[in-house]
Amino acid sequence: MHTHTCNALLLKCAAACPPDAAMRWHASATWPAQLHTSLDSAFTPHAENGLPMLHVYVRFSEAADMSHEDCVALEKAWQAQTSHAAQISRLQEVMHLEAPHTPSALDAHYVVETDPEAGWEDEIFKWYDQEHLPGLARVPGCLVARRYLNLDHSPRSFACYDLLNPAVLTSAPWLAVRGTAWSDICRPHFTNTLRTLFENKEPTHHD
Repeated sequence: MHTHTCNALLLKCAAACPPDAAMRWHASATWPAQLHTSLDSAFTPHAENGLPMLHVYVRFSEAADMSHEDCVALEKAWQAQTSHAAQISRLQEVMHLEAPHTPSALDAHYVVETDPEAGWEDEIFKWYDQEHLPGLARVPGCLVARRYLNLDHSPRSFACYDLLNPAVLTSAPWLAVRGTAWSDICRPHFTNTLRTLFENKEPTHHD
């Protein structure tokens, strides 16, 4: 049993699924005892590769042990319910910054996944945690900023942002944070980078 302590699960499915698919899957699954879970999902019909992409997040009220076998069982349950394959990753939370907001205000979800080039992980993670994520979290219209480590699949660094609307990504404050000298040093050493904008962010559901 390959067990890791994690704060959330991420399900990726490269298909358009029924709107209630995530809720039905979540309701039918068995989760660690005495844990509360919350469910978020976001969909885009056109990811960077031109294919649809669905992200489903199951976040835990506290860190929990999940095995590789647990993830495989959840993947099989998803495929049985939707007829689509899915990949589930265990996520370990590094940082979570949040502005006061109502979940209904969220209109976009933006994800940046990357593997630091060999020898650059310490510097890039320091940049993320000391400058980049806190800076983006302060941008007007950025309501939630999180960074995780993906414990199962590449890319390893997983940052995600809940936004008031997609225009936040082209606003002057956002671009200023992206354009710092430290950013210019670190960004060329990103590899396997995926950037995905979801303009269909579903409200959070709690068990």
